[in-house]
Amino acid sequence: PETNFRLFLSSCSSRTIHTNMRKKVAIIGGGASGFFAAIELAILRPDLQIDIYEKSQQVLSKVKVSGGGRCNVTHACFDPKELVSYYPRGKKELRGPFSKFGPGDTISWFEQRDVELKTEIDGRMFPVTDSSQTIVNTFLDEAERLKIRIHLQKGLTGLSQKSDEWQLQFSDNTEVTVAAVLIATGSSSMIWELLSGLGLEIIPPVPSLFTFHVRDKKLQALSGLSVEFINAAIVDSSIETEGPILITHWGFSGPAILKLSAWGARILKEKDYKFSLLLDFLPGIKEERLLDDLKEYRKTESRKKINTFSPFHEIPKRLWNYLTERTGIHDEMNWADLSNTQIQALVQQLKNGGYEVSGKSTFKDEFVTCGGVALTEIDFKTYGSQRINGLYFGGEVIDVDAVTGGFNFQHAWTSGHLAAKGIAGYL
Repeated sequence: PETNFRLFLSSCSSRTIHTNMRKKVAIIGGGASGFFAAIELAILRPDLQIDIYEKSQQVLSKVKVSGGGRCNVTHACFDPKELVSYYPRGKKELRGPFSKFGPGDTISWFEQRDVELKTEIDGRMFPVTDSSQTIVNTFLDEAERLKIRIHLQKGLTGLSQKSDEWQLQFSDNTEVTVAAVLIATGSSSMIWELLSGLGLEIIPPVPSLFTFHVRDKKLQALSGLSVEFINAAIVDSSIETEGPILITHWGFSGPAILKLSAWGARILKEKDYKFSLLLDFLPGIKEERLLDDLKEYRKTESRKKINTFSPFHEIPKRLWNYLTERTGIHDEMNWADLSNTQIQALVQQLKNGGYEVSGKSTFKDEFVTCGGVALTEIDFKTYGSQRINGLYFGGEVIDVDAVTGGFNFQHAWTSGHLAAKGIAGYL
C-alpha cells in the first residue's frame, strides 16, 4: 500500500507539472485573423495554452461593422490565379496560400459551424442572416469551447526573444513568457515600431480604400446618385479602374473609386491627395461612335430640349443635366440648337470628364492600410518570420491589402489558417 501510495503521489505530481508546463502561444490582436488562427491552432494542438490579447475594450470590432453590419465574409472567386488580381500588394505571394486555403475552404469552415453564406450578384458573400453578429458569435462560441483565453485592454508594449522563448510586456505592466507569438493587430504604428526593433523591414504605411473630395457644390447636390459602370483614371499615371460610382455630399465614392484609391495608394500619397480624375460615364461606347450618335440625335430629336431628353439610360437624369450644364448647354436649348463644337464638348464630358480632387475621406471603422511588415520578411507557407523563430503574422499587419468585396477578410482567414499550422508544426 505504501508503494502504491508513493506511485500515486508521483503520478499526481507528474500530471500537475505537465499542466503547469503547457506551452503557451500569444495571439496579439483580437480581430478576424487573430481569432481564426487561435481557433485553428486550438483544434490542431489542444495541448497548447492559447491566449488572445486585445488592446481595446472589445474584440472583433472590425468584423462587426464590416459590410454595413452584415460582414462581407469572402468573395465567390475560387481560382487563386484570379483571386490574387484583387490585391494591389501581395499578388505574387498569395497565390500559394490561396491554393491551400481559399474561399471554398472558408465556406466549408463556416458551414461546419452551422453558418450558411449566400452569394450576391457581384460575388460578395454574406451570412444568410445578413448580420455580422452571426460571425462574431461563431468566433466567441468556438473560443469558449476550445478554452481560448481572451484578455482585453492589453496592448503590447514590449517584445523580445531569449533562447526559444518570447517575453511580452503589456500596457498594464504585466509580463508573459510564451513559446510562440502571432502578430495580428492590423494597422498599428506601435506594433510596427516593436517589429522594426527586432530588425524586421517595415514598409511605411499609407491609407488605402478611401473616397475622393471634389469641391463642386453642384456635383455635391447630386449626393446619392450612382452610375452602374464607369471607367476612372488618375491623370499622369497608368492607373485606371472600372465599376460602379457613387456621388456623395463631398465628392465621389463607390467601388470604382475605392479600387482606384487602393491601386494608387502610394502615388496619391505622393500627390498629397490633390490630383486630376478622369471619368468615362459611357465606357461601352467609343468616342467616334458617340460623336456620330449625338449628331444623329440633333437631327432625329431636334425639337426636344436637351435637358429633358437624355438618350443614355445609364446616366440618371439629374446627372445628365449636370453634365450638359458643364458643357455650357442651358436649360432652354433644343437638340437642333447644338453646334458641332458643343457636341464635341459634350462627348468630352461623357467620355473624359475632368474633376479636381482636393482630398480624401477614409472609413473610420473599416480602415485599410497599404504597408506593414515587408513581404520579403514572410515565409508564406507558414506566415512565419523568415529570420526569427517563433514569430508569426496574420492579416493586415503585413504589406498585403485588397480592394473591397470580401478580399481582405479572405486573406485574414487564409493567413490565420496557415499561421496556425505553422505554429503547430514549430512547437
